Amino acid sequence: MAGHLAAIYLSPAAAVLPHSVQRARALAGLGLEGDRYALGCGTFSGNSGARDVTLIEAEALDQFAADYGHPLSPAESRRNLITHGVRLNELVGCEFRIGAVPLRGLRLCEPCTHLARLTSALVLPGLVHRGGLYAQILHDGEFAVGDSIVVDRE
Repeated sequence: MAGHLAAIYLSPAAAVLPHSVQRARALAGLGLEGDRYALGCGTFSGNSGARDVTLIEAEALDQFAADYGHPLSPAESRRNLITHGVRLNELVGCEFRIGAVPLRGLRLCEPCTHLARLTSALVLPGLVHRGGLYAQILHDGEFAVGDSIVVDRE
């Protein structure tokens, strides 16, 4: 299974719509440099469990728009990394790399009422089991749009 990183989004604060960048520094145990979670000011900062970075499939956003007639932009998804060509649900419990940065898939990132308040109540049923993935950054490094996503299968 291989895919690529289609987009990177950062937000400096919880209520600010994320903006697209071409590159981002990944900080192990923290998140992406300049993003709300690495800065400790995200909506869910301080909750137990690692949430260094969140990912969502571009295909899931496309399918949501097709199913509900309501587009949800990558920025509105409030996920950091938009992927293409990789099934994120299959990465729970797996190690994978984006470019040279190693990550571990932790758990599904299901839609929540916070996301629904910021976008549409349709995300609650529309993104169930396709809302993305929480992942842990294992070592510092840098991501760039277009980087390959490779799953380390043993």
